[in-house]
Amino acid sequence: MSDLMPLQAVLNARSLSPVDGAGRRGCPLSDLRDRLRRAGLRPTRQRLSLGWLLFGRGDRHLTAEMLYDEAMRAKVPVSLATVYNTLHQFTEAGLLRQLALDGSKAYFDTNPSEHHHFFLEEEGEVLDMPECGISVDSLPEAPEGMEIAGVEVIVRLRRRKAAGRA
Repeated sequence: MSDLMPLQAVLNARSLSPVDGAGRRGCPLSDLRDRLRRAGLRPTRQRLSLGWLLFGRGDRHLTAEMLYDEAMRAKVPVSLATVYNTLHQFTEAGLLRQLALDGSKAYFDTNPSEHHHFFLEEEGEVLDMPECGISVDSLPEAPEGMEIAGVEVIVRLRRRKAAGRA
């Protein structure tokens, strides 16, 4: 059975999750509802379904198409347009970070904190870069009335061509 299949059961369930660090039991769906509300978003069924798929498996990077495919496998009735809208709403609310890696696709990071990435060009895969003390010196001054909101370093990787191959 797919790890995505329990989604409908979770959305309908009132069962408790494992004990948290404070020794209390809590419901992951309730936690997601609270997270959406704190971000200023109404916890609609579609947002909860997509949020469960996005945040239920830890930090990761995915495109709208990847999330849509997961939703279809989990039997979540959403359109690709709804997936795009939800991802952009989550990004505007600070729950996701949009990465500009490839001109044809936007990637979304479930870890919105500032960090850097590797982009594996051939696979179209994004990996978090280990904390290694990257510093960016000599940034240009922002134009009048603007401020620098952040700096992203994306290191593009590709496989080396084997020696002796043309």
